[in-house]
Amino acid sequence: MNPKKLVRKVLPDRGIRMAEEAYRKSRIYALQSRYGFPTRGMRIIAVTGTNGKTTTCSFLNEIIKSAGYKTGVITTAYIEIAGKRQPNLTHRTVPLSSELLQIFKKAKAKKVDFFILEATSQALHQHKFSGFPIEVAVMTNLTQDHLDYHGTMERYAAAKARLFDNYCKPDFVVLNRDDKWYQYFEDRSIGQELSYGKHPDSTLQLIKSKTSDDSTDLVVTYGSAKQAVTLPLPGEFNVSNALAAMTAALAVGVSLEKAAGGISKVSAVAGRMQSIEAGQPFKVYVDFAVSPDAIEKVLQSLKSTAKGRVIIVFGATGDRDKGKRADMGKAAAKHADLIFLTDDETYTEDPEVIRQAVYKGIVSAKGKAKTTIIADREEAIRAAFQAAKKSDVVLLAGIGHEDYRNMGGKKLPWNEAAVAKKYL
Repeated sequence: MNPKKLVRKVLPDRGIRMAEEAYRKSRIYALQSRYGFPTRGMRIIAVTGTNGKTTTCSFLNEIIKSAGYKTGVITTAYIEIAGKRQPNLTHRTVPLSSELLQIFKKAKAKKVDFFILEATSQALHQHKFSGFPIEVAVMTNLTQDHLDYHGTMERYAAAKARLFDNYCKPDFVVLNRDDKWYQYFEDRSIGQELSYGKHPDSTLQLIKSKTSDDSTDLVVTYGSAKQAVTLPLPGEFNVSNALAAMTAALAVGVSLEKAAGGISKVSAVAGRMQSIEAGQPFKVYVDFAVSPDAIEKVLQSLKSTAKGRVIIVFGATGDRDKGKRADMGKAAAKHADLIFLTDDETYTEDPEVIRQAVYKGIVSAKGKAKTTIIADREEAIRAAFQAAKKSDVVLLAGIGHEDYRNMGGKKLPWNEAAVAKKYL
């Protein structure tokens, strides 16, 4: 009999979970020892949440570097050590544990001052950060995602909460005061709390924002200080990410003025509201939005500034949280003027089943009349561009920066920005 099956037959579920956790913790310790405990003495800032982790890490990276420090960064889109950046081609937000510690070892050799990383709920659940000295733990938001792994929102939230409680023991916690899960995480946090948002009790309070096609002007307060901030990117969701990054920077001693200066130097991350320009009379953006909330927020932002219609090309991922597919369709139907429903990554699922699950949500939100279903993603993008008129905005959502798509279990090369330029 297979050893794993034998263990599961002999041990009850609780015993299996305890054995798995003990194994994962001991494995991380063994790997730390193997690589010379590279996280010891590191000033680590970890960012978690459903949406905005990569962008928040990128904003924070610019702020910290602008303040004169050397950084290491791991995000879904890229890995950077002491200013040298390379794309993250693994499709993993958090690398395998051995790879993660090798990256930390390289960063330590380069004598980085701060290490900034994304902390996923899966990685937290699997104890990948066991023994990491987390100085600042940052929360962006919590909305439905990854329920194929966690089962319920409560378990999903509990996994995220490990970053803020006695498991990671952060010195500071940075929470989104406007998020509906704020109180849940506030109740479970043990570090010194700083918060951000429009809420009057926020440590860093947003009192004014005005977004245009390519930038956003903000006014924030921190205690008695007031600061104007220019974010050279559009979108209310980017405002929240900027506030999270600035608050984390304040936690480690960066001044409000320097934090604002760092934000003024940020640029779009590949696949995150990446503008595609080829002389066309309408705007095109590539974005990694893969959850109902992310789709809703990016469409709302585009609608607030668009002079024409907002068109979306999107689909849902196979072998992932099936419960969110209809909600993704509802979000698109509610906020887009024209929808091209297509394939994202199918993995091992029947693509027609995936599309129909999304389409049910579109129909329930009365979006049937404005929806065209085109299975081939390249053809769907081409059709959306043909339908676009002057001053419209086309959003290509879901794939973002990724350089391949898993279609039927096969990895096929893909570059969303290049495909867009091909037809523009």
